[in-house]
Amino acid sequence: MKAKISANKNKTISQIDKRLYSSFIEHLGRAVYHGIYEPEHATADDMGFRQDVMKVIKEMEIPMVRYPGGNFVSGYHWEDGTGDKAKRPHRMELAWSSVETNEVGIDEFQEWAKRVDTEIMMAVNLGTRGPEEAGQVVEYCNAVTDTYYANMRRENGFDKPFAIHTWCLGNEMDGPWQICHKTATEYARTACEAAKIMKWVDDSIELVACGSSHQNMPTFGEWEETVLREAYEHIDYLSMHEYYGNPDDDTAKYLSCSMDMEDFIKKVGAICDKIKEEKKSDKDIYLSFDEWNIWFHSAEQDKKQEKWQIAPPLLEDIYTMEDALAVGCLLNTLIRNADRVKIACLAQLVNVIAPIMTANGGDMWLQTIFYPFMYACRYGRGTSVEVNVESETYAAGERDAIPYVDSSVVYNEERGELTVFAVNRNMDEQMDVSLNLEEFGQFKCVEHMVLNHDDMKATNSLEHPDNVVPHKGSGAAEGVVTLEPHSYNMIRFYN
Repeated sequence: MKAKISANKNKTISQIDKRLYSSFIEHLGRAVYHGIYEPEHATADDMGFRQDVMKVIKEMEIPMVRYPGGNFVSGYHWEDGTGDKAKRPHRMELAWSSVETNEVGIDEFQEWAKRVDTEIMMAVNLGTRGPEEAGQVVEYCNAVTDTYYANMRRENGFDKPFAIHTWCLGNEMDGPWQICHKTATEYARTACEAAKIMKWVDDSIELVACGSSHQNMPTFGEWEETVLREAYEHIDYLSMHEYYGNPDDDTAKYLSCSMDMEDFIKKVGAICDKIKEEKKSDKDIYLSFDEWNIWFHSAEQDKKQEKWQIAPPLLEDIYTMEDALAVGCLLNTLIRNADRVKIACLAQLVNVIAPIMTANGGDMWLQTIFYPFMYACRYGRGTSVEVNVESETYAAGERDAIPYVDSSVVYNEERGELTVFAVNRNMDEQMDVSLNLEEFGQFKCVEHMVLNHDDMKATNSLEHPDNVVPHKGSGAAEGVVTLEPHSYNMIRFYN
């Protein structure tokens, strides 16, 4: 089959905010303990961080990591993770029915972030706590004043502030599963007052307010409007969360999930524009898609987990080849919407619905979804270019026109680099794709990497870590690139 991808240098969508390729570490399962932190591990550094995991994360070039939650944050006392470790309390962690030891807190996490060359997106507890405590943690992390919480940080050994720029005003506060969840009006008032206090403490920070936990929430739309009407002038982003899966084992339908993401982004963007017009404001509210991924494999196993353990294995989805294709399409969607979505976090990073997996005391391995995310992190920097895909379509689920080829194009003028990301959703046939890259000049194909496997349910594991790994593709010859059946592709050009 044949298709065509067209992109014009003069028709751009937006400069891509590097934070579009962020991730997430929550105090959940083995994400922190036995994930990034394991003092007894053979690779542990002087602070107990696993250097094998750190090395991979640093090589990925992830710009920002959201912390410490997630549902966890709605019952969290940030002070528990500061100061003398011997005095830190063990607490019942109600969100995930676990025991939190507080061996790792903001004191340690900010140092881990430095060691992997990433920034922190910090969430504050607006569940069991409120605006005053939110201002206090900003003071602890960012203030240079001779005041109580800034001095507490200094007494804990950190003279220089942590300089955390991006902050979340709680997490999924519309969800009944959330500790102290709120109505839209209750949350809007709390978020607005927290935002005011936090920016009074540090007026350089940016704030993300909670949108709906997902677009099927009964209050979706109404929630966003209520929050924006109350807090519009005090916030910078509205959050979006969505997870996708294939519980019905319908691959054709599953691979259209990125079209659901596209619809969600357009709906929330339209709501933001509606309230902007209503308020006669000259300020735009951008979107933070700060939780997205595939999540469904571990659902039954998690129901069997015993309560009140330290770092139990939770949400440990093992990802397939078809999951990698879905993630590739979702990344393309985020890139194509870079004018509105400025922040996005693959949730999560290690062990918990994650691209990176570890064995307690043992080795680590990379899941299938690692590869499209890694390629986007490395080569999705620059300007998102409008892309027109001419492709045959198929019908699945409620959609009757799903293109076989899904693509995004990124131009990095500074590097003289053009990158085409493309997924072939066709399970049976290769796609010979003509590339019409107008106005870009004489570009030479320097790399074509392909992720593919004959078995759509193929996975990687500790015993077989290289079962599904990228291989070199055929490249682009005379303006045509061949996409293997059911494949993810990254094609780079230099001029």
